[in-house]
Amino acid sequence: MSHAAGTLNGEAAPESPGRQTEPYLPPATHPVRAVVWAIHLIVPMLGLWLLLANPDTLDIKWQHEPSHFWLIIAVAGINVVLGGMISQAAARRQDARLVLVSLVFLSSAGFFLMHGLTTPKIILPAGSYGFDLSQPVGLTVASAFAFASALPLGDRAARWVLARTGVLRGALALFLVLWGFASLVPDLTPLSDRPPADGATLGLFSLVAVFLYTAAAIMVFRMHRKRPSSMLISLITAYALLAEAMFAAISHRNWALSWWEWHILLTFAFGFVAYSAYIQFRREGSSAGLFDSIALAATVRRLQAQYDEALEELVGHLRRRAESPVPVATRLAGKFRLTESQAAVLDRAGEALANERELSERLAALVDVGRTARVGLDEKELLATALDRVRQAYGDVRIGLVADGVVSVAARDYSEHDFPGGEPVRHDDALVHPLTVKGKLAGAMRVPIGRTPQDAALAGLLAGQMSISLENARLYGELSTLFRQYMSPDVAAALLADPEQAALGGSLVELTALFADLKGFTTFSEKVAPGEIVDMLNRYHTAAVPCILDNGGTIVQFVGDALLALFNAPARQQDHALAAARAGLAMQRAAARVAEEVAAEQAAGRLNGVEWPQFRVGVNTGMALVGNIGSPELRGFNAMGDSVNVAARLQALAEPGTVVIGSTTYEQLGTGARVSSLGDLSLKGKEQPVHAYVLHALPE
Repeated sequence: MSHAAGTLNGEAAPESPGRQTEPYLPPATHPVRAVVWAIHLIVPMLGLWLLLANPDTLDIKWQHEPSHFWLIIAVAGINVVLGGMISQAAARRQDARLVLVSLVFLSSAGFFLMHGLTTPKIILPAGSYGFDLSQPVGLTVASAFAFASALPLGDRAARWVLARTGVLRGALALFLVLWGFASLVPDLTPLSDRPPADGATLGLFSLVAVFLYTAAAIMVFRMHRKRPSSMLISLITAYALLAEAMFAAISHRNWALSWWEWHILLTFAFGFVAYSAYIQFRREGSSAGLFDSIALAATVRRLQAQYDEALEELVGHLRRRAESPVPVATRLAGKFRLTESQAAVLDRAGEALANERELSERLAALVDVGRTARVGLDEKELLATALDRVRQAYGDVRIGLVADGVVSVAARDYSEHDFPGGEPVRHDDALVHPLTVKGKLAGAMRVPIGRTPQDAALAGLLAGQMSISLENARLYGELSTLFRQYMSPDVAAALLADPEQAALGGSLVELTALFADLKGFTTFSEKVAPGEIVDMLNRYHTAAVPCILDNGGTIVQFVGDALLALFNAPARQQDHALAAARAGLAMQRAAARVAEEVAAEQAAGRLNGVEWPQFRVGVNTGMALVGNIGSPELRGFNAMGDSVNVAARLQALAEPGTVVIGSTTYEQLGTGARVSSLGDLSLKGKEQPVHAYVLHALPE
């Protein structure tokens, strides 16, 4: 039987989902364990069959009253201990199932005691009905409690059982007392009389108990499949052995080996539960949670919540490093009935867990700082956002930036000489790290240390991350001043993400070119002063350039009053023909507003009366060679090809205030574009005529 305990109590962990090829079977349903378990249950029944099949040769009688008395008293004692322990667990957990299971062992213990006391030649001179009936009656009562305990008790039923726990125990105690008087006092009731020679009839009790124990074992087995546990396996085994014992009791040949066999089965049934409880106690070092796996699912969930709350309390206390007259582990030890050594282990485990969690939070803060240091974030906003995040994980972090070669942090001034070799400076319980940009001191950061062993290393990582973020912000600020003034933000971002698009060389790309210039610029220039020419150009370009950039275009040339913008180069752009057409119409609307403002100012006498020139726009789509032309030190982005030349020719033919597009552009605009056909045009440098259109409007 000890081999069975070792076999059934071992709980195998399921394989990881990634490697699992067959469904996980809980320990009791694992093929090998199931076979061993079945063997231990079949062997007693096989032995009973052999004894009863050979009553004269094998099922011999051996009547030894003292052996029977002490065997039954020992089993009763085991049941008293188990019943008491489970009763304490039931009161501690307020669990109805544990109440009913405790009554299984307490009722068995009481009737075993009655059976032992009625053993012939102990108190009574001979056998009695009480001797024959005490054990089967007691086990039948226990089977009723076992069946009830295995039912899926809901909240209402559980509350009913808990509210009547005292009544159930009192009724059981009263029944035992009355049974004892009736069995032990001579001539008081028939229970003290001698039964017939073949013993009292036990068939009804036995059959009822066999059914109830079998049903209880099946229901507990189903619980075990959902929540594998060695104590549940022990309970299943006990109920199965008790069912076999009651089945064996049907024969009731007093003092025969078959009669002794069902006494031994009873001993094994309750001894098995006791042994399992002892093994679990040795493993856990405490009896507080021995029977938690038997409890109702609601109780298990409540306990899990309590454990989670206690763990959070422990971790929170250790993270804060709060000074308390009573250590948190001691408070939890009282709450969960832990031993002194367990409380010490809990303190050390909690300390390690708190350090690990704090390390995880600080690493997460580092990741967040890197994530928030995105392109285009203002330097002040970057530092404010980063400080808010890192202070949650690192404590009172301070940052100062260089001004006139000196950086002030936490009321202390530092210069580049204070950080030889870029090493940090320690002051009290903090490290002051230099923040650098292109190898030069740009600021300093003060980080508290001393809370975890990894503080110094984490402070260095944080300083490095902040230096990178600060340098990126400043470099991007320079790019915004230079790079972004020549192209749209989307194009600039695309080139930052893929610098290969700005490499020297060229490639053949379909693009849309937009040419624009001012009709009448030469005449205007002859009539006004140079300063007025500059003012006029700046005013028109200030209005026109955003129209190109907002539609994703890149301005590659300003030549006097003319400009060239490309769409779909250098960064790729969907619907580039439509974007260029929208930009052209937007430019004409912006130019018209400028013309209205100029006319108003001329009427008011704030400007001379010379007529201002007007924009004309040409747009064409086609293949062109685009790339960076120049040297590694100085380069210029441009496009060359027939499609670009056609755009220039269309712009030269356009009337002031209009947008002229080529046939390829028109085809890519789709339906809804409102145009007027100019027919086939003969353009300079082109042998074949080019069909062109005046673009009036695009669909919204």
